[in-house]
Amino acid sequence: MAVHPTKHAPVMPMQGIRVLDLGTFIAAPYAATILGEFGADVIKVEKPETGDPLRAFGTPSNGDDTLCWLSEARNKKSITLDLRCRQGAELLKRLVRKSDVVCESFRPGTLEKWGLGYDDLIKENSRLIMLRVSGYGQTGPLKGRPSFARIAHAFAGLSHLTGMKDGPPLTPGSTSLADYLTGLNGAIGVLMALRVREKVGGQFIDLALYESIFRILDDMAPTYAQDGTVRGRLGLGTENACPHGHFKTVDERWVSLACTSDKIFERLTRVMDQPGLSAPEAYQTVAQRLADRRAVDLIVSTWIGENTAPEIVAICNEGGVPCAPINTISDIFEHPHIAERENLISTKTGEGDDCVIPNVIPKLSQTPGVIQHLGPQLGDANDEIYQDILGLSRDDIDVLKENGVI
Repeated sequence: MAVHPTKHAPVMPMQGIRVLDLGTFIAAPYAATILGEFGADVIKVEKPETGDPLRAFGTPSNGDDTLCWLSEARNKKSITLDLRCRQGAELLKRLVRKSDVVCESFRPGTLEKWGLGYDDLIKENSRLIMLRVSGYGQTGPLKGRPSFARIAHAFAGLSHLTGMKDGPPLTPGSTSLADYLTGLNGAIGVLMALRVREKVGGQFIDLALYESIFRILDDMAPTYAQDGTVRGRLGLGTENACPHGHFKTVDERWVSLACTSDKIFERLTRVMDQPGLSAPEAYQTVAQRLADRRAVDLIVSTWIGENTAPEIVAICNEGGVPCAPINTISDIFEHPHIAERENLISTKTGEGDDCVIPNVIPKLSQTPGVIQHLGPQLGDANDEIYQDILGLSRDDIDVLKENGVI
């Protein structure tokens, strides 16, 4: 397991970029987190006294905030600011003048109500990039509806695909999948907008939670448009390949097997010592295998069920057949590949406890990302930001605090 990195690259990719993170929970803030991992100065703007609800979401730590907050708010500086009051809105505008990016996830129309919409902020900074994340986007008849990742999975069609064939629709793994995908797409949007800023000036990025899910459902949309096929739940398998799914081993574990081409199936039949299965009169082609999916899956599951998970994984990969164990988090922590790739990193909380979190990706060879610290204490950067950046005096800050503005 990697220890906390201590050195920055001489130049960080996002060095010199200041980001104001106004979002809550994961989606828009995750975009800001990615930028911060690669050198951006990220200022987390939070509601006075309570802060981002993510601070109370998930597993408690030994401190005031949850482990989710410590991991996902990494590298950020926290300030408190009430955007709903006039003084708070004016202070944000002053920060916008000195910033490059704003990330927000309010329901459409909320910031406009406070005089802080895109049209208001672009007047303060004509080079501003504004990432706007919401459940259904800034336009459309559903734009005002509340949403979370689970709702996005349902609306975009992913939940309908998840589960056993005759069972109910299930949550597709992490309930926050849409949040993380949307944050990733948001970061990409910000990077593209920054790339072209010298030519077109500032702009906003409109991103809905459900869109990030809908975009990754491979050929489901064109297939329906072509012939009206409504894809349903397939359980352990998949729609367009066979054998391609999850299979139980003799030691009561599960493995994932992926035969996405005729060539890979031929390799599988060789490692199974049943080469006749890939003959032209048997199951040589994808079409043949899909037409008799149940029989093919039964043959493969019987073979896999006679071996242990480590045996199956070794046999398949030695024969060029993609196969992996279905790991638990315990398996991941113990795996030597995870250790060598430094996918986990241990650092200290404010209380001095060890905290293990996922490391930065992607890995850049010359300018890698870095984790400077875990999620900050609420308002820990108030003095730094309000004094050093906005030039407020100690008395000014005290008055703002007394009035509940910060």
